[in-house]
Amino acid sequence: QVQLVESGGGLVQAGGSLRLSCAASGPIFSNYGMAWFRQAPGKERDFVGGIVWRDYRTYYVDSVKGRFTISRDNAKNTVYLQMNSLKPEDTAVYYCAASERGYSGSASRYYTYWGQGTQVTVSS
Repeated sequence: QVQLVESGGGLVQAGGSLRLSCAASGPIFSNYGMAWFRQAPGKERDFVGGIVWRDYRTYYVDSVKGRFTISRDNAKNTVYLQMNSLKPEDTAVYYCAASERGYSGSASRYYTYWGQGTQVTVSS
């Protein structure tokens, strides 16, 4: 079984930065895909970006491209979401997810494992 533990959320002023971490425990294979989602109040859970575990390919939605960066540390089974130039509209609960089949796209149904979520609040 795989468990995902998130950390790094908090309150930050607009223009600031945060780095979210998602540490995975349990069996992780090279074909896993991992992703970040977020859910703002009153909205659906939306895809933020994903990474293929076996290489450096990353994918981002347009709203965060150029500001957010996903990276990984294979030795630590950890993925990161570096968030720069944060905006109030980035306020949401952020979730990490893992796909056993290597999928790292926007469809949440392909992700088997989910973190508990961490709150990110950006004030103006």
